[in-house]
Amino acid sequence: MVHIKKVGSKADLKKFVKFPFALYKDSLYWVPPIIKDEMESFDATKNPVFKNAEAQFFLAYKDNRLVGRVAAIINWLEVKEQGLKKMRFGWFDFVDDLEVSKALLDKVAEIGLQNELDYMEGPVGFSNLDKVGVLTEGFDHIGTMITWYNHPYYQSHYEAHSFVKEKEYLENKFLAAKADPKLFYKANLLVKKRYGLREINFEKSKDIMPWVDKMFDLFNDTYSRLSSFVKITDVQKEYFKKKYISFINPEYIKFVVDEKDELVAFAIVMPSFSKALQKAKGRLFPTGIFHLLKAKRHSKDVIFYLIGIHPNYQNKGVTAIIFNEYHQTFTQKGIVNCIRTPELEDNVAIRQMWKHFDPVTHKRRRTYRKNL
Repeated sequence: MVHIKKVGSKADLKKFVKFPFALYKDSLYWVPPIIKDEMESFDATKNPVFKNAEAQFFLAYKDNRLVGRVAAIINWLEVKEQGLKKMRFGWFDFVDDLEVSKALLDKVAEIGLQNELDYMEGPVGFSNLDKVGVLTEGFDHIGTMITWYNHPYYQSHYEAHSFVKEKEYLENKFLAAKADPKLFYKANLLVKKRYGLREINFEKSKDIMPWVDKMFDLFNDTYSRLSSFVKITDVQKEYFKKKYISFINPEYIKFVVDEKDELVAFAIVMPSFSKALQKAKGRLFPTGIFHLLKAKRHSKDVIFYLIGIHPNYQNKGVTAIIFNEYHQTFTQKGIVNCIRTPELEDNVAIRQMWKHFDPVTHKRRRTYRKNL
């Protein structure tokens, strides 16, 4: 029999965070989080997402052994402002036992019904900047710090419990050498001249900080039309600014502004920290921080994390400016592989943006839905 226990202490929360370390201890492809960061992201006193969302965390035990976990999440901005009466769930990991996965999902459903919500969807995080989707293809590719990795049996559990596919996401990669500057150099000059635009590059993180709020505002404008988009609030902007911006290589952040210095496009690329995180084994100290700093300086793989373009400038070739700047940076750095974060399969515009680089879809993931 499966026993579900609600996380009620720091010790329980640490068990919640560390459960995947045991579940994936023999995996060559799972990328562990930093335990301290993960603990803080679930702390309502530290993560501002909890000003508009709530979460309960659960552990599953069978025969006195920890066998699964799940986070049950309600984003009240989504429910009240968008009218999406959705019960979210994420950080859903379990051994290959249908009784275990069912017990955890039943607990999520119970909370959804108590709050008069219409359906549940997962795996998803608190917001659009969190991890999303269960991996359904590409199990022999290393994960990233911004995606979940899972065993192949996960998909069959969702379907056995009568969940249906809600959204499909693609992950693509291409060789940096495929980004032929002939494809966008002339377009870059033409677009800048036609619309009075110019690029901004950075050498120091402190120079980026005055632009960060505008960047997140543009992110909200860019993606507001996509399904299930939940805007980033002002307090979340401050949180992300302090937590992440200073850790990203400044030369990997590109801005495009108009004649009035108004931001019209941005892109953020991150070095791949996957192998460094595997070596760190969840801890920054004593040696984990050195693996991460080495990856920040020397990784030959990069991840395209975010691209935002103001709606008034979409489909006008602004990406040519961004790609031209990245080509120069990647050439200087000797970058080999460019990896893209999960993108909605039905986002045709994003696929068109990358088509000239000969991308390969190496992973697929999806979220599942069930009516309550």
